[in-house]
Amino acid sequence: MRSKRIIRITAIVILFLLISCIALVYVNDRPGGLADRRMSKAMGMSETIHIPIGKTAEEAIQKFRGKDNSFHIIHQEPVDGGIILFKQKSSQENNSNLQMEYARKIVFGWKWAWGGGYSIGESSQFKSALDYMSIPELNNISTPFPMLFGHILDPAIQHVTVEVEGDEKPVVTEAKLVEVGPESIIWFVSLPSSATIPYEIKGFNDKGELVTHKQMDDPNDSGSMVLGER
Repeated sequence: MRSKRIIRITAIVILFLLISCIALVYVNDRPGGLADRRMSKAMGMSETIHIPIGKTAEEAIQKFRGKDNSFHIIHQEPVDGGIILFKQKSSQENNSNLQMEYARKIVFGWKWAWGGGYSIGESSQFKSALDYMSIPELNNISTPFPMLFGHILDPAIQHVTVEVEGDEKPVVTEAKLVEVGPESIIWFVSLPSSATIPYEIKGFNDKGELVTHKQMDDPNDSGSMVLGER
């Protein structure tokens, strides 16, 4: 009898702890919950945003951003804690555009957790070699940021790096290049949280020669680069 009583008590305690854990997770991740309060504070908002939960990363992003059928996903990149979706609006002519969204995996599904995008019109004076955007990290929020990303628009660019200042010498991070369609390549790089402005984007040809260069002094910067730019 005593052993049965101990087993019942143990089972009740385990069940109580399990229910308590689920309740704490829900309070944290529900729309408008503790996680959303932290996110709102990190974004500098005075009110708490309510980030909806989706069954998939794409659904979570659509619920937060609003459904826009003009955007389509061109690449998905798994990262620690979630996934990054790269989206493009194909209906816009004579410009380069790219949207990058990070969704994190939670117990109850997925939630949007940071992102942004750009649209850069084509110049009549010069042809862009690549374009870029920088998205900074959020204070006290775990994300794969800061991150730089963009399109490679000239086949002369075969290799992209981002350089930041280090304790003794510059730290160089190699960008990942992904072919997302016929003659369409995107690049992206996640920097360590210790990385600080300025960033230096460098583009190299197939011989390893520097063919374009840009120093960024704004962690929210976006723009385009041309061959020979130094």
